Amino acid sequence: MATLIHTLADHSDDVNCCAFSSSCLATCSLDKTIRVYSLNNFAELPYSPLKGHTYAVHCCCFSPSGRLLASCSTDGTTMVWDSHDGRMLAVLEQPSSSPVRVCRFSPESTYLVSGAADGSVVLWNMQSLKLYRSGNVKDGSLVACAFSPDGNFFVTGSSCGDLTVWDDKLRCLYNEKAHDLGVTCCDISSQPISDGEHGFRYFQMASCGQDNRIKLWLILFAHFLGVELKCKYTLNGHSAPVLACAFSYDGQMLVSGSVDKCVIIYETNTGNTLHTLSQHTRYVTTCAFAPYSPLLATGSMDKTVNIWQCDLKQPCAGNTVENESKVAVEDWSEDDVSAWLRAQDLADFVGLFKMNNIDGKELLNLTKESLTNELKIESLGLRSKVLQKIEELRMNMSSVTIPDEFLCPITRELMKDPVIAADGYSYEKEAMENWISTKRRSSPMTNLPLPSLMLTPNRTLKMAISRWLETQQK
Repeated sequence: MATLIHTLADHSDDVNCCAFSSSCLATCSLDKTIRVYSLNNFAELPYSPLKGHTYAVHCCCFSPSGRLLASCSTDGTTMVWDSHDGRMLAVLEQPSSSPVRVCRFSPESTYLVSGAADGSVVLWNMQSLKLYRSGNVKDGSLVACAFSPDGNFFVTGSSCGDLTVWDDKLRCLYNEKAHDLGVTCCDISSQPISDGEHGFRYFQMASCGQDNRIKLWLILFAHFLGVELKCKYTLNGHSAPVLACAFSYDGQMLVSGSVDKCVIIYETNTGNTLHTLSQHTRYVTTCAFAPYSPLLATGSMDKTVNIWQCDLKQPCAGNTVENESKVAVEDWSEDDVSAWLRAQDLADFVGLFKMNNIDGKELLNLTKESLTNELKIESLGLRSKVLQKIEELRMNMSSVTIPDEFLCPITRELMKDPVIAADGYSYEKEAMENWISTKRRSSPMTNLPLPSLMLTPNRTLKMAISRWLETQQK
């Protein structure tokens, strides 16, 4: 279930965007301000609100490390702030001075993208804080943007309904008419999908628009093949234009907000609706999942931001260590360690660890002696609990990761008897037979009707799994 646990009502006008880092939530508004809150208790930070824009602030986003916060405005600028103390670090002026509608950091914080009402898109170099590349979409205002998790490409969405794929040199790779009445938002899941048969990795993207629809796409990006964009399915749960969509960190859920005042949470694999939330009294303009905790934020033209605790069968963030696999524990920042402490029910130690600058490398080196003598944790029980969690973290680091293509999409367990269904995907035989026996004649992966209920043994995949298991036993 999703439980409303807190409401923020500090903005004096419509809330346009909300964004999480591992320790903070940022919100921005037509009231020209950006507000920043601690995830510990949802208290506003001492330096908040951030003031500098002279007109409405349309979008805000954190850099992947959480150290930088960017915001963009009708005033034609994108501002970069230090999220630790609220200092303004740069004012990046859109070359055309057109109102800036969207901004996004690349996964490595190498670049910041800003997109404007005149269709201009700019890549800013984050080291020099200078313009690196600029371009334009074919038609319409640029209103949406999302980076692939590897940083090799990003997608923009325009008010004329196009999705455009760009590489990191701002070369246009692909263009697709996606929503007849205009795109409003797009997001790319941080968890790619592996294609066991061909060895490709597909990226999942969601887009939404004025046509009341959400579309889930599969993007294949390969330098030797170019870009391939396929619509996996369309969701029609909203009765009015959909203004926002976002994936959970593990990619298993998708959330959307609409002019119909509702927030809908979907299961990504099937497109099934998990929850419909209707606490906002005006249009829902923004929604975002927190990266490492089961929190969801939704913002609205009713001037509020609602914070939800998601307690679902498939949790919003799952296990922090598993989902953090993209970043090795020894490379964790202090904020990553803080997020891990919260996930382990050790939030009381966040301040102590931050004060002692405990990052991932320091965390793995902690011992009973250092907890006692350096961090001054006097309670034997608390020391033991912290050490136990650190030991679990070390064990998770050394555990073997099963290739994704060997896991059944239904059970997410290693397949023993894989079969190919009529949708072209492979499943564990028993799981797929159970799926069909419950009179579900649609694909678990695409949610489209299955043209046939025939299941064909996938002997090639079964042999590959057997060979992999043999290598693990040596």
